[in-house]
Amino acid sequence: MSNGFSARSKSLTGTAIALSLLLGTPVPAAAGNGQAQPARVAIDQARLAGLAEFVDGDMAQQIATREIAGAVVTVVSNGKTLFSRGYGYADIDRKIPVDGQRTLFRPGSVSKLFTWTALMQQVQLGKVSLDDPIDKYLDFTIPANGRTHPILVRHLLDHTPGFEDLGGITAESVSELIPLDTFLKNPKNIPARVREPGVETSYSNYGSAIAGYIVQRVSGEKFADYIDKHIFGPLGMTSATFREPLTGERAAHMATGYNLVDGKLVAKPFELYSNIMPAGSVSATGPDLARFMLMHLGDGRLGNVRILKPETMRLMRTSLTRNAPSLQPLANGYMVLREQGPRLIGHGGNTADFHSYMVLAPEANFAFFVSTTGGQGSYGGRTELMNAIIGRVFPTTPPP
Repeated sequence: MSNGFSARSKSLTGTAIALSLLLGTPVPAAAGNGQAQPARVAIDQARLAGLAEFVDGDMAQQIATREIAGAVVTVVSNGKTLFSRGYGYADIDRKIPVDGQRTLFRPGSVSKLFTWTALMQQVQLGKVSLDDPIDKYLDFTIPANGRTHPILVRHLLDHTPGFEDLGGITAESVSELIPLDTFLKNPKNIPARVREPGVETSYSNYGSAIAGYIVQRVSGEKFADYIDKHIFGPLGMTSATFREPLTGERAAHMATGYNLVDGKLVAKPFELYSNIMPAGSVSATGPDLARFMLMHLGDGRLGNVRILKPETMRLMRTSLTRNAPSLQPLANGYMVLREQGPRLIGHGGNTADFHSYMVLAPEANFAFFVSTTGGQGSYGGRTELMNAIIGRVFPTTPPP
């Protein structure tokens, strides 16, 4: 398939991981150890004060050179939103600009962070153990295919269940959307187990969807209902949803996806990924995602609302696996972009039309989300913008 959910084999080095954390991108790794929580890192306030203008300038260049139709950039720091700005058009044909407060984007595999948060809520409640075989929580059987060790719940979090890649996860029309359990149980959709679990990380949308299905099974609530009730609702993420298709105000404010055809950006229909919902079907605004980032930076708390305990949040951030000393590790659901100066964690996501990244620096109490839509060059624009923000706020060498 030619969309961001399909597999593209890439080895990840320390410098390349930020470029390659996509939906469906395999990430090789092997067992490693956790680490102590890093000390707090101060941010140069002058760099932070000029960040919005810096992003404005970078986005002007990206729109001019990277086939970007529209983008949103949302930045939070020290318990508040610094800014959430829109760039370009949400709808080129109707000349509707992106509104940084109201326009919805598709964060793609960044959606998995909501799934991991929900799963860790169940772990915290004692309804799920990370060391249990996933079979304990499922009502169908995944063939062993000659493998002798069970897949544990923790293997889902660091993408080590040993599955081959899964294709065919998009629906061509609303009539082809089916319930999560129906999709997962269909023998045609169950990927083969090609290696023993816990040995090598290989990015698995199916494994992530299984994690969401476990949440559904142990909570007794449909996955989308659970997320609405226990994450989106409590955090005040009023526009965010896993559900497809969009309706009402959400549909009215959804950014359009595009193909570049003969030098012109041509609008595409809304993408449908909810057959494998927990892996990446979210639509959300910048302010929605700001509240989620603030909760994670707040060790599970936003204002008077707590959805995870601090110790659970610290567990999620603990590094788990790496392929070799030169490769960045994975954490419990997070990708680790950088290990110091400060440590950066997060997740990337690509659909066919949208290219996104959420980056968190917990020890610096700073995070940001970027998402672009447009031609193929908008993916590169997303990555360049992400790296530019990191370089601006956390330069690897001290400024002169």
